[in-house]
Amino acid sequence: MDLKKLQSFESLVPQPTTSKPQGLGGVTQGPSFKDTLKDTLSKGNETSKLSPAQSGSLDSVKFSNHALDRMRTRGISFTPEDVTRLNDAVNRAASKGSKDSLILMKDSALIVSVKNKTVVTVMDKAALKENVFTNIDSTIVM
Repeated sequence: MDLKKLQSFESLVPQPTTSKPQGLGGVTQGPSFKDTLKDTLSKGNETSKLSPAQSGSLDSVKFSNHALDRMRTRGISFTPEDVTRLNDAVNRAASKGSKDSLILMKDSALIVSVKNKTVVTVMDKAALKENVFTNIDSTIVM
């Protein structure tokens, strides 16, 4: 489970129901697995109204700690619209069977694990000049 995707710990804790069934020996039980799953899935539908970058859904691209560190040190940032375009690019790459992709976006380059939908690293224009990119099977120019 990716802890960055969790909105709050409380959202994972099942809320008590008004009528609790009695288990063996008169011990009160919590909600059933079926009820908890149904509640979790219905909460997931509420977050689908947000953009992929905001919702942290399974379809959204994640950034590795290494990529986040590179973004901080190099002063690179992406708008929610950029992240939406990045998600679309990764989905297109996945539909073509790509595993690892170089995505050229604005003045930066991103190496993305398409299978994991994870940005592995980010480089700015200055870092692009003398780099050799290996172990990629596709390139997307945006």
